[in-house]
Amino acid sequence: MATKRDYYEVLGVPKNASDEEIKKAYRKLAMKHHPDRNQGEAGKDAEVKFKEVKEAYEMLSDADKRAAYDQYGHAGVDPNMRGGAGGPGQEGFGGFAEAFGDIFGDIFGQGRGGRGGGGGRQVYRGGDLSYAMEISLEEAANGKEAQIRIPTWEACDTCSGSGARPGTQAKTCSTCNGQGAVQMRQGFFSVQQACPQCRGTGKIIPEPCPACLGQGKVKKHKTLEVKIPAGIDDGMRIRSAGNGEPGMNGGPPGDLYIEIRLTKHALFERDGDDLHCVVPVSITRAALGGEIDVPTLGGKAAIDIPEGTQHGKQFRLRGKGIKGVRSSYPGDLYCHISVEVPVKLSEHQRKLMKELDESLQKGGGKHSPSEESWADKLKGFFSS
Repeated sequence: MATKRDYYEVLGVPKNASDEEIKKAYRKLAMKHHPDRNQGEAGKDAEVKFKEVKEAYEMLSDADKRAAYDQYGHAGVDPNMRGGAGGPGQEGFGGFAEAFGDIFGDIFGQGRGGRGGGGGRQVYRGGDLSYAMEISLEEAANGKEAQIRIPTWEACDTCSGSGARPGTQAKTCSTCNGQGAVQMRQGFFSVQQACPQCRGTGKIIPEPCPACLGQGKVKKHKTLEVKIPAGIDDGMRIRSAGNGEPGMNGGPPGDLYIEIRLTKHALFERDGDDLHCVVPVSITRAALGGEIDVPTLGGKAAIDIPEGTQHGKQFRLRGKGIKGVRSSYPGDLYCHISVEVPVKLSEHQRKLMKELDESLQKGGGKHSPSEESWADKLKGFFSS
């Protein structure tokens, strides 16, 4: 018997992939290798791959089976080697069936998230919503509570949610007899899909309500309290369950994903849990050394720069960075010294600078070792 491939490898996802990433990968591969899309000799190989992809998704989409697989490998989910693996029709098959229904929805035109309920009307999960929230670096470091306004749907007051003009009523769809679904045959599959006439509602509205245009609901806005955890970083998302678009025919609502965007800071740049800042110092301070103040998110801090500090020198302040949402300790602050050359000199200052330059040149290379080393290399380059 051939050795089974790793389920994560089959789907092309990492072992820490989310449920949504696993489902997305499965749908893409199932559509690619679907037997009805591959004919002749290519169809035989596609059917094998289709079954392999189906098996991988069936296992990884079930939380219990995935946990067992992660711990024991194929032995953990093989019904011949352990109990409770479950096959088609047993627990854990629902996740596969739901995603499998999504595949057919894409192939045959059925809406996303549609599912049959015991032969009744099609039930659809609402779509997810995305909201971009800009926060400052200080807010990301310390966390905050915020209020956002998001779209929501409420039952239409004019028609009381029926979708029909007041004084009229909806009629049972004659195409699906009120079931909201029809059977469609594609190749060797018989698939149930949403009725094209009533779009899965099971009803036809001859005279739609003018206020909601037959939808039975109107779009409004609501205010939502959001807690931003301390340490959150740019690009991270916060999931607010059930605050997405409403489902159809009693289906569950989608989720709201709040995407965090950090605004540019005047002093700091964030790199994970670490912070970086550029600290300008005068040429005399860099030459003579001394104590300087540097900024941190918690206030000022003092650092001693040694005599002869060069441009680009880096100083590290431990624990002065940000404690990330998954970190045990805060990061560090890195101060990068920028030696500033004086500009707009007066005649007196220019004279002093020339005198200083002459004095330094008399001292030879001991005052500018890098310059002397570079000059020697330059001579060797031109003499070769």
